[in-house]
Amino acid sequence: MIDLTVYEDSLERAVYRARERNIIIPTFKQMQNPSLIPDSIKARLGDVGLWDLNPLNLFRISWHNEPVSHGGAYGGVNFLEYPSEITGVDARIITLLGKWFPTGAHKVGAAFGCLAPRLVTGQFDPTSQKAAWPSTGNYCRGGAYDSNLLACESIAILPEGMSKERFDWLASVAGEVIKTPGSESNVKEIFDKCWELRASGEDIVIFNQFDEFGNYLWHYAVTGQALMEVLEQVMGPDDHYRGVVLTTGSAGTIGCGDYMKQQFPTSKIAASEALQCPTLLNNGFGAHRIEGIGDKHVPWIHNVKNTDMVMAIDDAATMGLIRLFNEPIGQEYLVSQGVSPDFVEKLPLLGISSVANMLSSVKFAKYYELGPEDIVLTIATDSMEMYQSRILELREEEGPFTELDATSVYHRFLMGTTIDHMQELGYYDRKRVHNLKYYTWVEQQGKTYEEIQAQWYDPDYWTSIQPQTDQMDELIEAFNDRVGLLKNM
Repeated sequence: MIDLTVYEDSLERAVYRARERNIIIPTFKQMQNPSLIPDSIKARLGDVGLWDLNPLNLFRISWHNEPVSHGGAYGGVNFLEYPSEITGVDARIITLLGKWFPTGAHKVGAAFGCLAPRLVTGQFDPTSQKAAWPSTGNYCRGGAYDSNLLACESIAILPEGMSKERFDWLASVAGEVIKTPGSESNVKEIFDKCWELRASGEDIVIFNQFDEFGNYLWHYAVTGQALMEVLEQVMGPDDHYRGVVLTTGSAGTIGCGDYMKQQFPTSKIAASEALQCPTLLNNGFGAHRIEGIGDKHVPWIHNVKNTDMVMAIDDAATMGLIRLFNEPIGQEYLVSQGVSPDFVEKLPLLGISSVANMLSSVKFAKYYELGPEDIVLTIATDSMEMYQSRILELREEEGPFTELDATSVYHRFLMGTTIDHMQELGYYDRKRVHNLKYYTWVEQQGKTYEEIQAQWYDPDYWTSIQPQTDQMDELIEAFNDRVGLLKNM
Protein backbone atom coordinates (compact mmCIF):
# COMPACT_ATOMS: atom_id res chain seq x y z
CA MET A 1 0.00 0.00 0.00
CA ILE A 2 1.00 3.64 -0.43
CA ASP A 3 2.41 5.00 2.83
CA LEU A 4 0.08 7.72 4.16
CA THR A 5 1.77 8.23 7.53
CA VAL A 6 1.43 11.87 8.67
CA TYR A 7 4.48 13.87 9.83
CA GLU A 8 3.09 16.85 11.68
CA ASP A 9 6.11 19.19 11.77
CA SER A 10 6.74 19.20 8.01
CA LEU A 11 3.00 19.12 7.33
CA GLU A 12 2.61 22.38 9.19
CA ARG A 13 5.35 23.94 7.06
CA ALA A 14 3.63 22.66 3.89
CA VAL A 15 0.34 24.21 5.08
CA TYR A 16 2.05 27.55 5.69
CA ARG A 17 3.68 27.45 2.23
CA ALA A 18 0.32 26.68 0.59
CA ARG A 19 -1.37 29.54 2.44
CA GLU A 20 1.45 31.89 1.45
CA ARG A 21 1.27 30.88 -2.25
CA ASN A 22 -2.55 30.62 -2.55
CA ILE A 23 -2.53 26.88 -3.20
CA ILE A 24 -5.65 24.73 -2.97
CA ILE A 25 -5.23 21.05 -3.85
CA PRO A 26 -7.92 19.16 -5.82
CA THR A 27 -9.19 15.77 -4.69
CA PHE A 28 -9.21 12.63 -6.80
CA LYS A 29 -13.01 12.83 -6.88
CA GLN A 30 -12.82 16.33 -8.37
CA MET A 31 -10.40 15.14 -11.03
CA GLN A 32 -12.80 12.32 -11.88
CA ASN A 33 -15.85 14.60 -11.81
CA PRO A 34 -15.20 18.35 -12.20
CA SER A 35 -18.81 19.15 -11.27
CA LEU A 36 -17.57 18.71 -7.67
CA ILE A 37 -15.10 21.60 -8.03
CA PRO A 38 -16.34 24.73 -6.19
CA ASP A 39 -17.94 27.36 -8.43
CA SER A 40 -15.59 30.00 -7.00
CA ILE A 41 -12.60 28.14 -8.46
CA LYS A 42 -14.30 27.53 -11.81
CA ALA A 43 -15.05 31.24 -12.11
CA ARG A 44 -11.38 32.15 -11.60
CA LEU A 45 -10.23 29.67 -14.22
CA GLY A 46 -11.91 31.80 -16.87
CA ASP A 47 -8.87 34.09 -16.90
CA VAL A 48 -6.20 31.35 -16.80
CA GLY A 49 -4.39 29.77 -19.76
CA LEU A 50 -4.19 25.98 -19.91
CA TRP A 51 -0.40 25.94 -19.53
CA ASP A 52 -0.11 28.92 -17.16
CA LEU A 53 2.02 28.48 -14.04
CA ASN A 54 -0.95 29.20 -11.82
CA PRO A 55 -1.97 27.00 -8.84
CA LEU A 56 -5.56 27.11 -10.08
CA ASN A 57 -4.47 24.87 -12.96
CA LEU A 58 -4.19 22.01 -10.48
CA PHE A 59 -7.95 21.83 -11.03
CA ARG A 60 -7.34 21.25 -14.73
CA ILE A 61 -5.68 17.90 -14.04
CA SER A 62 -8.66 16.22 -15.64
CA TRP A 63 -9.76 14.44 -18.82
CA HIS A 64 -12.77 16.79 -18.86
CA ASN A 65 -11.13 20.09 -19.81
CA GLU A 66 -12.77 22.12 -22.54
CA PRO A 67 -10.44 21.74 -25.56
CA VAL A 68 -9.22 25.35 -25.68
CA SER A 69 -5.89 26.92 -24.77
CA HIS A 70 -7.23 29.66 -22.48
CA GLY A 71 -10.10 30.14 -20.09
CA GLY A 72 -11.77 26.81 -20.72
CA ALA A 73 -14.44 25.25 -18.55
CA TYR A 74 -15.30 21.54 -18.33
CA GLY A 75 -17.27 19.14 -20.49
CA GLY A 76 -17.20 15.51 -21.51
CA VAL A 77 -14.04 13.43 -21.73
CA ASN A 78 -11.95 14.42 -24.75
CA PHE A 79 -11.66 11.51 -27.17
CA LEU A 80 -11.38 10.62 -30.84
CA GLU A 81 -12.74 7.63 -32.76
CA TYR A 82 -10.59 6.50 -35.68
CA PRO A 83 -12.38 5.88 -38.98
CA SER A 84 -11.80 2.58 -40.77
CA GLU A 85 -10.13 4.55 -43.60
CA ILE A 86 -7.30 5.14 -41.10
CA THR A 87 -7.24 1.82 -39.26
CA GLY A 88 -8.16 -0.60 -42.03
CA VAL A 89 -10.38 -2.56 -39.59
CA ASP A 90 -14.10 -2.60 -38.83
CA ALA A 91 -13.62 -2.55 -35.06
CA ARG A 92 -14.20 0.76 -33.32
CA ILE A 93 -10.90 2.08 -31.97
CA ILE A 94 -11.28 5.04 -29.62
CA THR A 95 -8.53 7.10 -28.01
CA LEU A 96 -8.65 9.54 -25.11
CA LEU A 97 -6.76 12.78 -25.83
CA GLY A 98 -4.03 13.99 -23.48
CA LYS A 99 -3.51 17.21 -25.45
CA TRP A 100 -5.97 19.13 -23.27
CA PHE A 101 -4.16 18.71 -19.98
CA PRO A 102 -1.78 21.42 -18.76
CA THR A 103 1.60 20.78 -20.49
CA GLY A 104 -0.31 19.00 -23.27
CA ALA A 105 0.09 15.53 -21.72
CA HIS A 106 -1.78 13.51 -19.09
CA LYS A 107 1.45 12.91 -17.17
CA VAL A 108 0.65 15.92 -14.97
CA GLY A 109 -1.93 13.61 -13.41
CA ALA A 110 0.52 10.78 -12.82
CA ALA A 111 2.98 13.22 -11.21
CA PHE A 112 0.21 14.72 -9.07
CA GLY A 113 -0.64 11.23 -7.82
CA CYS A 114 2.94 10.94 -6.56
CA LEU A 115 3.58 14.42 -5.12
CA ALA A 116 0.26 15.49 -3.62
CA PRO A 117 -0.01 12.60 -1.12
CA ARG A 118 3.52 13.35 0.12
CA LEU A 119 2.62 17.02 0.64
CA VAL A 120 -0.64 16.48 2.50
CA THR A 121 0.98 13.93 4.84
CA GLY A 122 4.08 16.00 5.51
CA GLN A 123 6.30 13.36 3.91
CA PHE A 124 7.61 16.07 1.56
CA ASP A 125 8.65 19.44 2.94
CA PRO A 126 8.42 22.13 0.22
CA THR A 127 10.42 24.55 2.34
CA SER A 128 13.56 22.42 2.45
CA GLN A 129 13.41 19.51 0.01
CA LYS A 130 13.67 19.19 -3.77
CA ALA A 131 11.53 16.91 -5.91
CA ALA A 132 13.45 14.96 -8.57
CA TRP A 133 11.50 13.67 -11.56
CA PRO A 134 13.32 11.00 -13.60
CA SER A 135 11.64 9.99 -16.86
CA THR A 136 11.99 9.71 -20.63
CA GLY A 137 9.92 12.81 -21.27
CA ASN A 138 6.42 13.85 -20.30
CA TYR A 139 6.45 12.64 -16.70
CA CYS A 140 9.35 14.88 -15.73
CA ARG A 141 7.57 17.74 -17.51
CA GLY A 142 4.43 16.99 -15.51
CA GLY A 143 6.44 16.71 -12.32
CA ALA A 144 8.23 20.01 -12.88
CA TYR A 145 4.91 21.68 -13.68
CA ASP A 146 3.11 20.28 -10.63
CA SER A 147 6.08 21.18 -8.45
CA ASN A 148 5.92 24.76 -9.70
CA LEU A 149 2.20 24.99 -8.99
CA LEU A 150 2.66 23.43 -5.54
CA ALA A 151 5.60 25.74 -4.67
CA CYS A 152 8.22 22.95 -4.60
CA GLU A 153 11.75 23.04 -5.99
CA SER A 154 12.16 20.54 -8.81
CA ILE A 155 14.85 18.67 -10.73
CA ALA A 156 13.91 17.23 -14.13
CA ILE A 157 15.96 14.23 -15.27
CA LEU A 158 15.64 12.93 -18.84
CA PRO A 159 17.80 11.53 -21.65
CA GLU A 160 19.71 14.00 -23.78
CA GLY A 161 18.21 12.52 -26.95
CA MET A 162 14.67 13.67 -26.21
CA SER A 163 13.01 16.34 -28.36
CA LYS A 164 14.25 19.93 -28.33
CA GLU A 165 10.78 21.21 -27.39
CA ARG A 166 10.89 19.33 -24.11
CA PHE A 167 14.18 20.90 -23.05
CA ASP A 168 13.18 24.40 -24.18
CA TRP A 169 9.99 24.24 -22.12
CA LEU A 170 11.62 22.70 -19.05
CA ALA A 171 14.21 25.48 -18.94
CA SER A 172 11.48 27.92 -17.93
CA VAL A 173 9.66 25.67 -15.44
CA ALA A 174 12.04 23.27 -13.65
CA GLY A 175 14.53 24.48 -11.08
CA GLU A 176 17.21 22.29 -12.66
CA VAL A 177 17.36 20.08 -15.76
CA ILE A 178 19.75 17.10 -15.89
CA LYS A 179 20.46 15.39 -19.22
CA THR A 180 21.49 11.75 -19.02
CA PRO A 181 23.19 9.78 -21.82
CA GLY A 182 21.13 8.17 -24.56
CA SER A 183 17.48 8.32 -25.56
CA GLU A 184 14.17 6.55 -24.84
CA SER A 185 15.76 3.18 -24.11
CA ASN A 186 18.36 4.44 -21.65
CA VAL A 187 16.38 4.15 -18.44
CA LYS A 188 19.17 2.69 -16.31
CA GLU A 189 21.21 5.83 -16.90
CA ILE A 190 18.33 7.80 -15.36
CA PHE A 191 18.27 5.46 -12.37
CA ASP A 192 22.04 5.82 -11.97
CA LYS A 193 21.68 9.59 -11.83
CA CYS A 194 19.07 9.18 -9.09
CA TRP A 195 21.56 7.20 -6.99
CA GLU A 196 24.10 9.98 -7.50
CA LEU A 197 21.59 12.53 -6.23
CA ARG A 198 20.77 10.39 -3.20
CA ALA A 199 24.46 10.26 -2.34
CA SER A 200 25.01 13.98 -2.93
CA GLY A 201 24.01 15.10 0.55
CA GLU A 202 21.22 17.33 -0.73
CA ASP A 203 17.74 16.77 0.69
CA ILE A 204 16.16 15.36 -2.47
CA VAL A 205 13.10 13.13 -2.82
CA ILE A 206 13.10 10.93 -5.93
CA PHE A 207 9.68 10.51 -7.56
CA ASN A 208 10.52 7.61 -9.86
CA GLN A 209 7.53 7.04 -12.13
CA PHE A 210 8.55 3.42 -12.67
CA ASP A 211 8.06 2.45 -9.01
CA GLU A 212 5.72 5.15 -7.64
CA PHE A 213 2.31 3.63 -6.97
CA GLY A 214 0.76 7.08 -7.03
CA ASN A 215 1.32 6.92 -10.81
CA TYR A 216 -0.51 3.59 -11.04
CA LEU A 217 -3.29 4.73 -8.70
CA TRP A 218 -4.02 8.01 -10.51
CA HIS A 219 -4.55 6.16 -13.78
CA TYR A 220 -6.52 3.36 -12.13
CA ALA A 221 -8.90 5.84 -10.51
CA VAL A 222 -9.01 8.82 -12.88
CA THR A 223 -8.13 7.46 -16.33
CA GLY A 224 -10.11 4.27 -15.69
CA GLN A 225 -13.20 6.30 -14.82
CA ALA A 226 -12.71 8.46 -17.93
CA LEU A 227 -12.59 5.35 -20.13
CA MET A 228 -15.84 4.17 -18.56
CA GLU A 229 -17.51 7.50 -19.29
CA VAL A 230 -16.50 7.28 -22.94
CA LEU A 231 -17.85 3.74 -23.19
CA GLU A 232 -21.15 4.78 -21.66
CA GLN A 233 -21.36 7.52 -24.27
CA VAL A 234 -20.49 5.49 -27.37
CA MET A 235 -21.63 1.93 -26.71
CA GLY A 236 -24.80 0.73 -28.40
CA PRO A 237 -26.96 -2.12 -27.06
CA ASP A 238 -25.19 -4.68 -29.26
CA ASP A 239 -21.64 -3.37 -28.80
CA HIS A 240 -18.91 -5.16 -26.86
CA TYR A 241 -15.91 -3.68 -25.08
CA ARG A 242 -12.92 -5.90 -25.89
CA GLY A 243 -9.95 -4.30 -24.17
CA VAL A 244 -7.45 -1.50 -23.67
CA VAL A 245 -4.19 -1.42 -25.65
CA LEU A 246 -1.25 0.73 -24.52
CA THR A 247 2.49 1.11 -24.89
CA THR A 248 3.76 0.44 -21.40
CA GLY A 249 6.30 3.20 -20.70
CA SER A 250 6.26 3.52 -16.92
CA ALA A 251 3.24 1.16 -16.78
CA GLY A 252 1.27 3.81 -14.93
CA THR A 253 -1.26 4.39 -17.70
CA ILE A 254 -1.89 0.68 -18.20
CA GLY A 255 -3.17 0.65 -14.62
CA CYS A 256 -6.45 1.91 -16.07
CA GLY A 257 -6.80 -1.58 -17.56
CA ASP A 258 -7.09 -3.05 -14.06
CA TYR A 259 -10.07 -0.78 -13.45
CA MET A 260 -11.66 -1.67 -16.78
CA LYS A 261 -11.19 -5.39 -16.26
CA GLN A 262 -13.02 -5.13 -12.96
CA GLN A 263 -15.98 -3.63 -14.84
CA PHE A 264 -15.65 -6.05 -17.81
CA PRO A 265 -14.00 -9.27 -16.52
CA THR A 266 -13.71 -10.82 -19.99
CA SER A 267 -11.94 -7.78 -21.46
CA LYS A 268 -8.22 -7.79 -22.15
CA ILE A 269 -5.18 -5.68 -21.36
CA ALA A 270 -2.55 -5.55 -24.11
CA ALA A 271 0.91 -4.08 -23.50
CA SER A 272 2.92 -2.77 -26.45
CA GLU A 273 6.55 -1.76 -26.88
CA ALA A 274 9.03 -0.92 -29.61
CA LEU A 275 10.14 -3.77 -31.86
CA GLN A 276 13.67 -2.36 -31.67
CA CYS A 277 13.68 -3.02 -27.91
CA PRO A 278 11.34 -5.99 -27.28
CA THR A 279 11.83 -6.44 -23.53
CA LEU A 280 8.41 -7.86 -22.65
CA LEU A 281 8.03 -9.83 -25.87
CA ASN A 282 11.50 -11.31 -26.20
CA ASN A 283 13.57 -10.39 -23.10
CA GLY A 284 15.33 -8.09 -25.53
CA PHE A 285 17.15 -4.78 -25.62
CA GLY A 286 18.09 -2.06 -28.07
CA ALA A 287 17.25 1.53 -28.91
CA HIS A 288 14.22 3.08 -30.59
CA ARG A 289 12.49 6.37 -31.47
CA ILE A 290 9.03 6.10 -29.89
CA GLU A 291 9.56 8.89 -27.38
CA GLY A 292 8.25 8.43 -23.87
CA ILE A 293 8.11 4.63 -23.58
CA GLY A 294 11.32 3.90 -21.67
CA ASP A 295 12.26 0.25 -21.58
CA LYS A 296 14.96 -2.46 -21.11
CA HIS A 297 13.19 -3.30 -17.86
CA VAL A 298 9.74 -4.12 -16.49
CA PRO A 299 8.38 -1.29 -14.32
CA TRP A 300 7.80 -2.15 -10.67
CA ILE A 301 4.22 -0.83 -10.88
CA HIS A 302 3.23 -3.03 -13.85
CA ASN A 303 0.62 -5.58 -12.73
CA VAL A 304 1.93 -8.20 -15.15
CA LYS A 305 -0.31 -10.94 -13.78
CA ASN A 306 -3.28 -9.00 -15.17
CA THR A 307 -1.77 -8.48 -18.65
CA ASP A 308 -3.17 -10.66 -21.45
CA MET A 309 -0.97 -9.84 -24.43
CA VAL A 310 2.34 -8.26 -25.38
CA MET A 311 3.26 -6.96 -28.80
CA ALA A 312 5.87 -4.83 -30.53
CA ILE A 313 5.58 -1.93 -32.99
CA ASP A 314 8.27 -1.04 -35.52
CA ASP A 315 9.41 2.50 -34.77
CA ALA A 316 9.78 3.07 -38.53
CA ALA A 317 5.99 2.81 -38.70
CA THR A 318 5.44 5.48 -36.07
CA MET A 319 7.96 7.86 -37.62
CA GLY A 320 6.51 7.34 -41.10
CA LEU A 321 2.99 7.95 -39.82
CA ILE A 322 3.78 11.19 -38.03
CA ARG A 323 4.93 12.48 -41.43
CA LEU A 324 1.83 11.12 -43.15
CA PHE A 325 -0.41 12.72 -40.50
CA ASN A 326 1.38 16.09 -40.37
CA GLU A 327 2.98 16.81 -43.74
CA PRO A 328 0.65 18.61 -46.21
CA ILE A 329 1.23 15.99 -48.92
CA GLY A 330 0.40 13.23 -46.45
CA GLN A 331 -2.81 14.91 -45.33
CA GLU A 332 -3.89 15.45 -48.95
CA TYR A 333 -3.27 11.79 -49.68
CA LEU A 334 -5.39 10.70 -46.72
CA VAL A 335 -8.29 12.78 -48.01
CA SER A 336 -7.90 11.10 -51.42
CA GLN A 337 -8.28 7.74 -49.65
CA GLY A 338 -11.62 8.70 -48.16
CA VAL A 339 -10.56 10.15 -44.80
CA SER A 340 -12.72 13.17 -44.04
CA PRO A 341 -10.91 16.55 -44.11
CA ASP A 342 -12.32 17.29 -40.64
CA PHE A 343 -10.67 14.18 -39.21
CA VAL A 344 -7.39 14.86 -41.00
CA GLU A 345 -7.26 18.25 -39.26
CA LYS A 346 -7.35 16.41 -35.92
CA LEU A 347 -4.42 14.09 -36.62
CA PRO A 348 -1.82 16.46 -35.05
CA LEU A 349 -3.56 15.64 -31.75
CA LEU A 350 -1.51 12.43 -31.84
CA GLY A 351 2.10 12.44 -30.68
CA ILE A 352 4.58 9.68 -31.50
CA SER A 353 3.57 7.24 -28.74
CA SER A 354 -0.08 8.01 -29.50
CA VAL A 355 0.47 6.73 -33.05
CA ALA A 356 2.13 3.62 -31.60
CA ASN A 357 -0.94 3.08 -29.40
CA MET A 358 -3.20 3.37 -32.44
CA LEU A 359 -1.14 0.85 -34.42
CA SER A 360 -1.10 -1.52 -31.45
CA SER A 361 -4.90 -1.29 -31.26
CA VAL A 362 -5.15 -2.14 -34.96
CA LYS A 363 -2.97 -5.21 -34.43
CA PHE A 364 -5.13 -6.20 -31.47
CA ALA A 365 -8.31 -5.85 -33.56
CA LYS A 366 -6.84 -7.90 -36.40
CA TYR A 367 -5.50 -10.61 -34.10
CA TYR A 368 -8.91 -11.18 -32.50
CA GLU A 369 -10.78 -10.62 -35.78
CA LEU A 370 -12.95 -7.92 -34.23
CA GLY A 371 -15.92 -6.49 -36.08
CA PRO A 372 -18.01 -3.31 -36.15
CA GLU A 373 -19.70 -4.05 -32.82
CA ASP A 374 -16.38 -4.43 -30.97
CA ILE A 375 -14.74 -1.49 -29.16
CA VAL A 376 -11.04 -1.13 -28.37
CA LEU A 377 -9.79 1.71 -26.15
CA THR A 378 -6.40 3.40 -26.11
CA ILE A 379 -4.85 6.73 -25.13
CA ALA A 380 -3.07 9.59 -26.88
CA THR A 381 -0.62 10.68 -24.19
CA ASP A 382 0.32 13.90 -25.99
CA SER A 383 0.15 15.67 -29.35
CA MET A 384 2.65 16.77 -31.99
CA GLU A 385 3.15 20.00 -30.08
CA MET A 386 6.31 18.53 -28.52
CA TYR A 387 7.62 16.95 -31.73
CA GLN A 388 7.72 19.53 -34.51
CA SER A 389 11.52 19.37 -34.41
CA ARG A 390 11.27 15.66 -35.23
CA ILE A 391 9.40 16.48 -38.45
CA LEU A 392 12.17 18.89 -39.41
CA GLU A 393 14.83 16.28 -38.61
CA LEU A 394 13.05 13.67 -40.75
CA ARG A 395 12.91 16.12 -43.65
CA GLU A 396 16.64 16.66 -43.35
CA GLU A 397 17.38 12.93 -43.08
CA GLU A 398 14.94 11.60 -45.68
CA GLY A 399 14.16 14.56 -47.90
CA PRO A 400 10.75 16.05 -48.76
CA PHE A 401 7.67 13.90 -48.11
CA THR A 402 6.25 13.10 -51.53
CA GLU A 403 3.00 11.55 -52.76
CA LEU A 404 4.94 8.34 -53.38
CA ASP A 405 6.09 8.39 -49.75
CA ALA A 406 2.52 8.98 -48.60
CA THR A 407 1.25 6.07 -50.69
CA SER A 408 3.94 3.76 -49.34
CA VAL A 409 3.45 4.71 -45.68
CA TYR A 410 -0.36 4.49 -45.87
CA HIS A 411 -0.46 1.06 -47.47
CA ARG A 412 2.50 -0.42 -45.63
CA PHE A 413 1.92 0.83 -42.10
CA LEU A 414 -1.84 1.41 -41.94
CA MET A 415 -3.61 -0.88 -44.38
CA GLY A 416 -0.73 -3.36 -44.23
CA THR A 417 -0.58 -3.76 -40.45
CA THR A 418 -0.12 -7.44 -39.59
CA ILE A 419 -0.34 -9.66 -36.51
CA ASP A 420 3.37 -10.39 -36.33
CA HIS A 421 5.34 -9.74 -33.13
CA MET A 422 2.40 -10.54 -30.83
CA GLN A 423 2.01 -13.04 -28.01
CA GLU A 424 -0.99 -14.01 -25.90
CA LEU A 425 0.24 -14.58 -22.36
CA GLY A 426 -0.51 -17.74 -20.43
CA TYR A 427 0.19 -18.10 -16.73
CA TYR A 428 3.88 -18.93 -17.14
CA ASP A 429 4.33 -16.37 -19.91
CA ARG A 430 3.16 -13.71 -17.47
CA LYS A 431 5.43 -15.09 -14.79
CA ARG A 432 8.39 -14.91 -17.19
CA VAL A 433 7.74 -11.20 -17.75
CA HIS A 434 7.13 -10.56 -14.06
CA ASN A 435 10.40 -12.27 -13.12
CA LEU A 436 12.33 -9.78 -15.26
CA LYS A 437 11.58 -7.21 -12.54
CA TYR A 438 14.08 -8.98 -10.29
CA TYR A 439 17.17 -7.88 -12.16
CA THR A 440 16.30 -4.18 -12.14
CA TRP A 441 14.40 -3.75 -8.92
CA VAL A 442 15.79 -6.27 -6.44
CA GLU A 443 19.40 -6.47 -7.66
CA GLN A 444 19.84 -2.80 -8.58
CA GLN A 445 17.18 -0.59 -6.98
CA GLY A 446 16.79 -1.94 -3.46
CA LYS A 447 13.40 -3.65 -3.61
CA THR A 448 12.98 -6.82 -1.59
CA TYR A 449 12.61 -10.44 -2.65
CA GLU A 450 9.56 -10.67 -0.38
CA GLU A 451 7.74 -7.86 -2.16
CA ILE A 452 8.40 -9.09 -5.69
CA GLN A 453 6.97 -12.42 -4.57
CA ALA A 454 3.98 -10.67 -3.01
CA GLN A 455 3.27 -8.88 -6.28
CA TRP A 456 2.79 -12.28 -7.90
CA TYR A 457 1.36 -14.49 -5.15
CA ASP A 458 -0.56 -12.17 -2.81
CA PRO A 459 -4.12 -11.70 -4.18
CA ASP A 460 -4.53 -8.51 -2.13
CA TYR A 461 -1.31 -6.81 -3.23
CA TRP A 462 -2.81 -4.74 -6.07
CA THR A 463 -6.38 -4.48 -4.78
CA SER A 464 -5.15 -3.02 -1.48
CA ILE A 465 -3.70 -0.04 -3.38
CA GLN A 466 -6.82 0.72 -5.41
CA PRO A 467 -9.15 2.02 -2.62
CA GLN A 468 -6.57 4.46 -1.25
CA THR A 469 -7.93 7.41 -3.22
CA ASP A 470 -10.63 7.81 -0.54
CA GLN A 471 -7.98 8.09 2.18
CA MET A 472 -6.00 10.53 0.06
CA ASP A 473 -9.06 12.69 -0.52
CA GLU A 474 -9.67 12.88 3.23
CA LEU A 475 -6.08 14.01 3.74
CA ILE A 476 -6.33 16.55 0.90
CA GLU A 477 -9.56 18.00 2.31
CA ALA A 478 -8.02 18.22 5.79
CA PHE A 479 -4.97 19.96 4.30
CA ASN A 480 -7.13 22.50 2.45
CA ASP A 481 -9.12 23.15 5.64
CA ARG A 482 -5.91 23.92 7.54
CA VAL A 483 -4.70 26.21 4.76
CA GLY A 484 -8.02 28.03 5.03
CA LEU A 485 -8.17 29.63 1.58
CA LEU A 486 -11.15 27.79 0.18
CA LYS A 487 -13.63 28.96 2.81
CA ASN A 488 -12.68 32.59 2.13
CA MET A 489 -13.07 32.45 -1.67
